[in-house]
Amino acid sequence: MSATPDLLIHGGTVVSGDATVKADVAVKDGLVMAVGAPGTLPAGRESLDATGLHVLPGAIDVHVHFREPGYTHKEDWETGTAAAAMGGTTTVFEMPNTHPPTRSITELRQKQEAAKKAYVDYGIYGLLAEDNIAELPGLIEGGVNAFKCFMGNTFGNLPSPSTGAMLEGFEIIAPSGLRISLHAETASIMAWRQKRLMEAGRNDPLAHVAARPAVVAAEAVARAAILAEWTGARLHVLHISSGLELGPLRDAKARGVDITGGTCPCYLLLDTRDYGRLGSVIRVNPPVREASDSEAIWAALKDGTVDLVETDHAPHTPEEKTKAVIWEADCGFPGVETQMPLMLNEVAKGRMSVEDYVRWSAENPAKRFGLWPVKGRIAAGAHADIAVVDLTRTETIRAEALHSRAKVTPFEGKAVTGVPVHTLVRGRFVQKDRRLVTEARGHGRQVTDVQRMPAPTVANADKTLAAEIARARA
Repeated sequence: MSATPDLLIHGGTVVSGDATVKADVAVKDGLVMAVGAPGTLPAGRESLDATGLHVLPGAIDVHVHFREPGYTHKEDWETGTAAAAMGGTTTVFEMPNTHPPTRSITELRQKQEAAKKAYVDYGIYGLLAEDNIAELPGLIEGGVNAFKCFMGNTFGNLPSPSTGAMLEGFEIIAPSGLRISLHAETASIMAWRQKRLMEAGRNDPLAHVAARPAVVAAEAVARAAILAEWTGARLHVLHISSGLELGPLRDAKARGVDITGGTCPCYLLLDTRDYGRLGSVIRVNPPVREASDSEAIWAALKDGTVDLVETDHAPHTPEEKTKAVIWEADCGFPGVETQMPLMLNEVAKGRMSVEDYVRWSAENPAKRFGLWPVKGRIAAGAHADIAVVDLTRTETIRAEALHSRAKVTPFEGKAVTGVPVHTLVRGRFVQKDRRLVTEARGHGRQVTDVQRMPAPTVANADKTLAAEIARARA
């Protein structure tokens, strides 16, 4: 090997989804140049001693909200991606419920401009809503990396599309092969129940759970899967929170629907017993549910029904989160900086292996969202997106220490074992020795140039609304 690496990471243990091996990693021009047995690779212009550390592919978080434009007092692209860098996350997919929402090519260009501050690489979601069906082709052409459909209400109060609008949207998006991520809760059931609960005087934290029972998620998953089966659209069910919705997810996969699922640390590590302790801070959509739901989701991750771990990073100020009346508290909390330590803590406890973690946090997101084999692995030719972690280091999660603007977390005071001590994005340090590398601001870039979704399998193309209208005009 004649070329000189820019960086040699030596002495560490490299982890993939199915193996853990002692190996050195050579990086050049932003790519992994080689992975080799210890001592077999040439010295680099720079070196990193990873003795006693594990070298993981950086996490890929397909569900974050960075609030820019419109809500930058909560977060912006600089602070959100700084949090990602500190948390070992090297690629994020950012959601469209900003103000204005990412509903057309105009808002997409505005979002892309804001994202120029990013520390890490990113994808951008386009919105699928009732009133922007005509804008979907322009968003596809303009370079969105996925679509988001809010079947249930959430922050930003975007109206949930009717099933008719969803079907037409699926018909339009299916030929692109892009994945449609779902907030899978049925809006009409939740609105009805919340109104009735409020009339009855229920303002306590658990009233939020009562307004959004697991059936709202199960019904939404089943309905969306039928539409995807009919059109050939690809789906991803975000933030799976209940055991009940796993049934329609499994059924759809068995029928051959291209549907994946993700869950978040809060649904794995918290349950209804935590509402009394945390109050309105725990409020999130969908809600944290029973301990039995957490156990079911853990099992579904391990058997492959749930494909990946995401965060739904949803920052708000402490004042917006801490309310006596649950309906007045904003939903969600930051997560992109704490996800890796929280999950590695479960590795330390023996609940999962570090290989499981790599599969759920990096490999599967890369494969499901068209970034594999460029991202999600440490192998020659891949982007050098790397989290170097100390599986023995213990830290305590403190909201004030988070790099997000949202200084509030339901995991306040939790001790975790397993911490990313260095983060590299395409070979450049964005976090080093547990400190943000501020000079790397703006290093992140959109993944459109490397995203390659598999060829779509469109169904019933002759029965789409566009085809029927064309027949009427012929």
